[in-house]
Amino acid sequence: MAWAVPEHKPEEVNGAGKALQKMEFPVVTSEGFKALAVINNWRSAHAYPLNTFQITLRHRARRIERKVIIAQRAKRLDSIHRKLVGKPTMRMTQMQDIAGCRAVFSRLPQVYKLVQAYKTGQFDHKFRNEKDYILHPKADGYRSFHLVYEYVGTVATKAYNGLRVEVQIRTQYQHAWATAVEAVGIFTRQALKSNQGDQDWLRFFALMSSAIAAMEGTPCVPGTPSRKLELVNELIALANKLRARDMLRAYNTTLDTLGSAKDAKYFIVNLDPDAGRVTVRRYKAKESAEANAQYTQLESQIPDDSRMQVVLVSVADISALKRAYPNYFLDTALFARLVDRIIKGDFPDPIPHLAIPDAT
Repeated sequence: MAWAVPEHKPEEVNGAGKALQKMEFPVVTSEGFKALAVINNWRSAHAYPLNTFQITLRHRARRIERKVIIAQRAKRLDSIHRKLVGKPTMRMTQMQDIAGCRAVFSRLPQVYKLVQAYKTGQFDHKFRNEKDYILHPKADGYRSFHLVYEYVGTVATKAYNGLRVEVQIRTQYQHAWATAVEAVGIFTRQALKSNQGDQDWLRFFALMSSAIAAMEGTPCVPGTPSRKLELVNELIALANKLRARDMLRAYNTTLDTLGSAKDAKYFIVNLDPDAGRVTVRRYKAKESAEANAQYTQLESQIPDDSRMQVVLVSVADISALKRAYPNYFLDTALFARLVDRIIKGDFPDPIPHLAIPDAT
């Protein structure tokens, strides 16, 4: 199999990142295309390490829960752009989540069992850092456990040494929250995922995260009520103001698939919310480089003011794709059910936020 390898020096990659910071879409200049070519190679080169990490993740996670959802993805160009703009001093080669794989468990104890398996089991790659956003949730309500490693290869794969892969481990409820934030952000044309946009929506999701945390027995989000009645009353007021439940139930899309379904490993998902259509392009494992090139081309053609989304992922099949990435199918059904349950007060009293400095 012909996997992409890094073809550019770190300073060239970082220079392309600086160019991306100032880039407008769709890309039409020769300088822009040159920078995208460098970024595409850098991102594509992570495919081999990412595949290696995903195999380990799948093996370890399924020892804990047979029906765990496993997926991997390359970071979207617009997400890379937002991160570089938001952190002007960051270099492309410093970005830890260019490549990421994820395990989604049914319950919280499984999350920490897998974390422990990584910490105590044999792993040939270099540990970089961890972030427990479950015990220490972000201010916007995001919760998940992150582990970051650097790839360490053999003589045959040393070209990938130093490339970083992020492993995300979360529960189905945490996953439903995160995907609903993305789906609502797409429809409202707001970067809610980056904690930007309408303050009512941001507050709504922070409150929902605290209620879900109470259901899972973990600390609530900083700045949200630790009394259930107060939390529910505020949530009801916001849900009514935003018509949140109607919006969460209104999403619907049609699905088009391109390419052979047999032995498909990589999927490019292209969401056009205005047309209510999702197009999925399927690629075999040996077509990794082709998939990455097509991915970058599609991204570069999306105007800055468009609501279209495109992502390159790897999952077992189309069914697993919908479970792992419901936001790209505008599927917020589980989150909508959680909203109904929480508004009825069907959850325990919240656990106050632990104001403990995050040592990681």
